[in-house]
Amino acid sequence: MKKLTIVFIALLVLAGCANKNTTKQELRVYNWGSYIDESLITEFEKEFDAKVIYDKFDSNEAMYIKVASEDSYDVLYPTDYMIERLRVEDRLQKLDYSKIPNYTATLDSLKGRAMDPTAEYTAGYFWGNVGIVYDKTKVSITDLEQQGWNIFKNENYKDQIFFLDSERDAFMVALKALGYSMNTTSESELQEAFDWLKDMNQKTRPVYIRDEMIDSMVSGVKPIGTMYSGDATYVLSENENMAFYVPTQGTNSWMDAMVITKNAKNVDLAHEWINFILSKESQQRITEEIGYTSARQDVIDIVTGVDGAFNGIDSYETRQNYNLDENYRFDDVTRVTMADYWVKVKSNG
Repeated sequence: MKKLTIVFIALLVLAGCANKNTTKQELRVYNWGSYIDESLITEFEKEFDAKVIYDKFDSNEAMYIKVASEDSYDVLYPTDYMIERLRVEDRLQKLDYSKIPNYTATLDSLKGRAMDPTAEYTAGYFWGNVGIVYDKTKVSITDLEQQGWNIFKNENYKDQIFFLDSERDAFMVALKALGYSMNTTSESELQEAFDWLKDMNQKTRPVYIRDEMIDSMVSGVKPIGTMYSGDATYVLSENENMAFYVPTQGTNSWMDAMVITKNAKNVDLAHEWINFILSKESQQRITEEIGYTSARQDVIDIVTGVDGAFNGIDSYETRQNYNLDENYRFDDVTRVTMADYWVKVKSNG
């Protein structure tokens, strides 16, 4: 009986070891919705014998709330101003770039930006700007060139405008139209921008919209709207009447980057994920899937080349090194001010 008991215990121990050995390591990733070729997730899991817990957010602020409440993620995909906030609040850890050899192919313009001036915390993912998508058969290019962002106050386009429902982008448009920095902390300049947006609201009655704008512009529901360059790329590829214009008054030049959180549970696998996503093949597949501009010049060259997916689509090649374009910066006081003003704009206040 004692011998049988010993054998039974040994079998249990072996079974426990087997279960332990087959347990996959996990990686928790938090990214924007519709911002990857999802087949790559499965390929990564097979290559690294891992399980990826892949969650999606629809705004930097929603992502921040979960991170600030100590939800444990390994890799995040914030935008520049939110990366700055997370870094300043000590919620990120420095990357070990020796574990990310594909990072060397990243565009130099995406390294050492204001959010990460010493280039220690970020690996650029995709980037772009905000511009104007318009129907060439219904909107005058002369109006666009002469008025820039002020075209949204042109009453000839009353009830014909889509406008991004985002206070940061709305105030960028207003501040650039007024000749100010989009990162101003001046109360009087923010008040002027608020007044500009109210005036626009009264003169042209734009429809404030987010993701639904993409399909609506493809269908030609309205002939003009503010739009992120990557979304514009999709619209232009689907509707030959549509074009993209970036005003000379300047715009934002944003970047989404991959970062590793301070409380990441699988730091080594997080580095493997970032390196995997930054490979030439992965970047090409993702950029062709989502339309946003790759962090790699070799991929940009392929997809904009003669046989490329985005050949001839000018929204894909984001404007660089223009002196009036800026990176978003984080400032908690102006964030609250813009949010309060934006609610009033949309309520006709």
